[in-house]
Amino acid sequence: MIKIYNKDNNSFIGTIKEEDLKLLENILVEESDTDTDYFINPDTVDLIEDSKASPELVNLLRSAIGKTDGIEISWKRD
Repeated sequence: MIKIYNKDNNSFIGTIKEEDLKLLENILVEESDTDTDYFINPDTVDLIEDSKASPELVNLLRSAIGKTDGIEISWKRD
């Protein structure tokens, strides 16, 4: 499993499957091969959802963003 964190305060958001991480890696911009963080906002989640992401991933990201304009998330393999 892959653990997702809010990068600003290192709070645990939830876990995702390997397939979900692959989808994020394919869709979102990485600054390097070792990059493990992404900025997500409501438009980003819409794009992820349109790319056939699992409902669990979409719900997790929408919950993490809440009513903010967006957050920086990071991931770590368990």
